[in-house]
Parts: sequence; structure tokens; C-alpha cells
Amino acid sequence: MILSKLVKPRNYSKNLFPTVLVRNATKWYPDAEYFAQFNGPVMYPVGDIKNWKIAPWNAKKAPEEKRIQNMVLNFGPAHPAAHGCLRLILHLEGEIVRRLDPHIGLLHRGTEKLIEYKTYTQAVPYFDRLDYLSTMSNEHAFVLAAEKLLNLEVPRRAKYIRTLFSEIMRLLNHLGATSFLCLDVGAITPLFWFFEEREKLYEICERVCGSRMHAAYFRIGGVHQDLPLGLMDDIYEIVKKLPERIDEVEDVVTKNRLFRGRTEGIGVVAAHEALNRGFTGPMLRASGVKWDIRKTQPYEVYDEMEFDIPVGQHGDIYDRYLIRMEEMRQSCRIVLQCLNKMPRGEILTDDHKICPPTRAEMKTSMESLIHHFKLFSQGFQVPPGTTYTAVEHPKGEFGVYLVSDGSSLPYRCKIRASSFIHLSGIDYIGRNLFLADIVAILATLDIVFGDVDR
Repeated sequence: MILSKLVKPRNYSKNLFPTVLVRNATKWYPDAEYFAQFNGPVMYPVGDIKNWKIAPWNAKKAPEEKRIQNMVLNFGPAHPAAHGCLRLILHLEGEIVRRLDPHIGLLHRGTEKLIEYKTYTQAVPYFDRLDYLSTMSNEHAFVLAAEKLLNLEVPRRAKYIRTLFSEIMRLLNHLGATSFLCLDVGAITPLFWFFEEREKLYEICERVCGSRMHAAYFRIGGVHQDLPLGLMDDIYEIVKKLPERIDEVEDVVTKNRLFRGRTEGIGVVAAHEALNRGFTGPMLRASGVKWDIRKTQPYEVYDEMEFDIPVGQHGDIYDRYLIRMEEMRQSCRIVLQCLNKMPRGEILTDDHKICPPTRAEMKTSMESLIHHFKLFSQGFQVPPGTTYTAVEHPKGEFGVYLVSDGSSLPYRCKIRASSFIHLSGIDYIGRNLFLADIVAILATLDIVFGDVDR
């Protein structure tokens, strides 16, 4: 009887097994306030611990919203590849340059304003300080402008000497420009080779006028002094061998795959863009525009010379390099022609109201002494008028806008420097390229900051 009741526990009495009913009983849970103490990373937060945040259930923090902006980098003015007193404000996205802002004026000397307070003769040395790699080419534009206002004819020998030294300046400039480009993309050997040739040409400048760099050799009415004996023979020896030095550099650089990788397709400027931005010289000819003032608007004796104008196709750094190398060969041709055709005669006009008499005349003639005194104390009067005169400078078109009011001082002298125009296009040329490419572009622009800042 008792066993059968145990087999069927459902019929058991509640009093015998009171715990059976616990299974169906309701359970008690703490309220929300009780659980609030366990919301933090620790059970009993005190002090600094109460400020701790509990980690998310998947152990990952939600991404924070961030404002991403380009890095702004100052390139220069003390950067060794900044080519003078240039400060470039670069907006970088990684290594990609999204924007360039050239900051100039760190070398500003007020050249154009200073010239207004000097006589025409005293203004000549200021032009040497502009583009100090090709000094006489700067002077050339100014003396041509003054001679145009004076309606002055220059002796034929002086024209040949000016043409000769304008091309020597082109050699000096391009030897430096190609050396700097090679150096800025990682090749140092061409710098040593080409600077050796530049030293020889600087010695020529020193022998003709006494100064290596700041020559002040060109004068209104001719040149300061005649070529010393033996100088033409030495110029011939140097220039005759210069194409061999150019060949040596081309063997090392021109077909070098590393150099071509750094220059081909970089800094491309189309022909219409180069024209719209006012580019001249190698910067324009590399884009395929055959424009050279020596051919289109000849001055001095360029119309008597035989030479070619190299023109590029792609408008990139590589084409500009090739054009400057070829222009050096053509300059050698012009120099040799000037030496072979050099006429005899005077090197200054015989109008002593503009050009001083010789020292020998001054010591024997009272009239010559008066001319000398008046010229170097007051200068000479230039008829009223305006002119814009440009020459084919090694860097491009170098122009001088000269205004005369009839006095011995220029009323206004505005200089059109090609370096300034080319630098203004660096944002267009260098945008969306690598930071390393900006260095190569600066070198291929061939800028000098005495020219830019003035």
C-alpha cells in the first residue's frame, strides 16, 4: 500500500513533500536601482575609478567622426633645393601636393624704384643684380631701350661684342640650369663637369671688364672697353671644346633610366597653356611653340648669324632639359661666327654728350674734360618718350619698359622678368604631383630670385 503510493508521486500529500510546490513558485529579482551599481567596469566605483567607461560588448569602440585636412608644409626659404629665397607653402595629402602657394619678396630690394633716382649710366649695374647667372643679358635690354629713346646708332664692332657676350651668358646660364636639374634629381657628377666650364667662361668675363659676375660691361652707346689682346683666341679654345663636354654629360644623363623616370611626363605644360600664361624661352619652346626673339624680332647682328631654334613636343621637364642642352650647342655656333666675323673699329659711339671721351683725350682737350665732368656728375638728357624693349634672355623674354621725361633720370623703369612669370605657373604645373617632383619642377623653371623679387 505504501509502495504503490510512492510509485505515483502525483498523489502525494502536500504535507509530506512541501518542496514540490517550490517549482511553480514566482522568483524575486532586484529592481533597476539595485542593478545600477554594476553598470561600471568595477562593482564598487570610488574616486577616479567611477569615471571609467565600460567596454562595449564586442570589445570595439565606435568610430569617432574626425575632420581630415591636408598637411601644410613650408618648403624653404632655407631648403637647399628652393633655388634662392623662395618659400613654398605646400598643401599635402600624403606625398601628393594638392596646392602650392609661392611666398616671394624675401629678397626685395626695390630695384625699379632705385633706378628712378639714378642716371641712365648709374642704372646699368642694378641690372647685374637681377639674374646674376646671366648678368650682361639683363644690361642688354636696358641699354637697347635707352638707345631706342636716344635714336642712337651703335658701332658695328660693339654690336658683335654684345652678341658674343650675350651668347656666353646663355652658356653660363644653361650650364648652371642643367647642372641644378641633375643635382635636384640625384646626380652630382654633371655639376662638377659643367661648373668647371663655367669657371673658364667667368675668367673670360673677368679679363674683359675686371669682374667675374657683376660685369657692368655694356654701356649706352656700345661697351665699356675693347677686347684685350689674345682674348678671342682663348674664347675660341674654350668654346670649341665645350660641345665635347656637353656630349660627356649627355652620355651619362640623357639616356639614364633614373633621370628619365624623374623627368619624362612630369610638369607637363601644353602649348596653349604656355601661351596663355606668358611663358617664354625654353619653357615655351619645350611645349612646341617656335618663338625666339633673336629670329622673330632680330636685334644687334643676330640676323647675320646662322643658328637653329630647338623645339620640344611634350612640354615636360625632360624636353626642357634637352632644349637647354641643344641651345648651348647653338650658342657655341653663334660665338664662333662672332669671332670669325668680328670687325675692326670703335666700341663706343663718338657722341661725347652720351659716351665719355678716352682718358688720353680728357688730359689734352678742355672740351673733353668738360664732357667727362658733366657725364659723371649729371648724366645725359634723354628725349621724352616711352619704349618697351625685349631681348631673348637665356630664361626667356626679358623686357624693359622705359619712360623718359626729358631729364637725365628715368621717369619710370618697369622690368619684365621671365623668372617671375614662370614661377607664377608653379601651382598649375606642380599640382597633384609628388613632393619630390616639385624639386625637379623648380629646377626646370630656371628661376633666380634677384629676378623674381627685384
